[in-house]
Amino acid sequence: MSDTPKDSRRHSAPVVDGPGKAASRAMLRAVGFTDSDFMKPQIGIASTWSNLTPCNSHIDDLAWRASDGADAAGGKGVIFNTITISDGIANGTEGMKYSLVSREVIADSIETVAACEGFDGLVAIGGCDKNMPGCLMGLARLDRPSVFVYGGTIMPGEGHTDIVSVFEAMGAHSRGDLDLIELKQIEETAIPGPGSCGGMYTANTMASAIEALGMSLPGSSAQNAVSHAKAADCEAAGAAVLELLAQDIKPSDIMTRQAFENAITVVIALGGSTNAVLHLIAMANTMNVDLSLEDFTEIGKRVPVLADLRPSGHYMMSELVAIGGIQPLMKVLLDAGMLHGDCLTVTGKTLAENLAEVAPYPVDQKIIAPLEAPLKAESHLRILYGNLAPQGAVAKITGKEGTRFSGSARVFGSEEEAQARINDGSVVAGDVVVIRYEGPRGGPGMREMLTPTSAIMGRGLGSQVALITDGRFSGGSHGFVVGHVSPEAFEGGPLALVEDGDTITIDAEADIIEVDLSDEELARRRSAWQQPAPRYTRGVLAKYAKTVSSASQGAVTDLPE
Repeated sequence: MSDTPKDSRRHSAPVVDGPGKAASRAMLRAVGFTDSDFMKPQIGIASTWSNLTPCNSHIDDLAWRASDGADAAGGKGVIFNTITISDGIANGTEGMKYSLVSREVIADSIETVAACEGFDGLVAIGGCDKNMPGCLMGLARLDRPSVFVYGGTIMPGEGHTDIVSVFEAMGAHSRGDLDLIELKQIEETAIPGPGSCGGMYTANTMASAIEALGMSLPGSSAQNAVSHAKAADCEAAGAAVLELLAQDIKPSDIMTRQAFENAITVVIALGGSTNAVLHLIAMANTMNVDLSLEDFTEIGKRVPVLADLRPSGHYMMSELVAIGGIQPLMKVLLDAGMLHGDCLTVTGKTLAENLAEVAPYPVDQKIIAPLEAPLKAESHLRILYGNLAPQGAVAKITGKEGTRFSGSARVFGSEEEAQARINDGSVVAGDVVVIRYEGPRGGPGMREMLTPTSAIMGRGLGSQVALITDGRFSGGSHGFVVGHVSPEAFEGGPLALVEDGDTITIDAEADIIEVDLSDEELARRRSAWQQPAPRYTRGVLAKYAKTVSSASQGAVTDLPE
């Protein structure tokens, strides 16, 4: 590799070239470098492997395959790890406050290692929810030739079950509909092996969004975690980085405004998670692309929901994989003029070129509806405004819950308080459950409300109770739910002023969320309100609370001054 162009080694050359870097080379020889390796582009392989969650338990092998792919293409793969947490394990606990924080830690760690060690290009492999946007934010900050690989989806559990089945079974048990033996049977069989949660929850949503964005190879988002296809995807990703280096194609060339519009379009068509709103805005912000809540509204007016996927639908990601994944859907959207086909991707080709030879879905499939007969004519992701959310809130309304809800507020200062009252039957039909002081700063950490929403569904109240919060929701949440309420309660947002019995109206057609109070009454309550003391004063949560932006800005920690 002595003839490797030096500009493909612009970052590694200052670390290893010349007599003055003998110490650097000595260290690298101890981990397997040979003389020839020092003349090769170094490709960092950011692995999110951990055995603390099935989403990431297989990624160690995938990282080695990506490294092998980089080596075979003439580079030198170097594997390093970043963290993961498990939302499925932490949900409903104080530990869940660290979940969204982990996105920032992942981005920070990838930036830190790659910039310090002088990697010329990168492959990042993510599995659980925050891994993916965290990886993309790290790659965007570095802006070096990079490819993202999704770890892949889990297979269904016994009886077509998954992690949300377990959460909802917990609610059914609290109502008395399931005994402990039945609950344990679901617990033991719903998660059969490695891979990310099996519906169109946040992991599969973000994987699909990243493929539509152009930052992963075609098909990467729709492969089973344990499969020959996923192993081959990793090897191809390692090789692809070398070609991106040769062409000097960087994330900033791919992650454009038009590419983010493509990602939003695909998320809507798939009926994806509300977390996509938060994460795509954060990723765009990191790439210095102007993206806002209003963009989801505007794109949503012209893009229908086509996928009958969980949590609101029937099918799982593995079943979409079996009929061709998201590529045929993207071809349909492209042919209908809903995607920007000229966007560059990590193949070095445009999106339209990647999709040119994609075959359509089998004629007898039931998962993806035809464009002329959508499941919902407009987006399920509704951006609501009103006197409860002057800076916006995000709802996931498929229409199965109805599109309008008006009820009496039941106010709680934390997720735990609300959960206890749902479980003991205090929350009844007609209530609007308000869970506040769970925002990015107030929580801190903006916990997901999967446990209370699942309890509501498990108790049979999914269409009879609404839930609003300045926290957020798991991609597995469904029902009449509104999150990301901004400004958050801790900042003195109107959610802090709501009292038990206030009438709250949510209208997902007019995109309004209002409390039936006059401006004068809200002002009176505001004058009496006092900001609570911070829940954490030291450590990562305290640092996060001091630096994090609002949910409407993506809840990022590095906004420019």
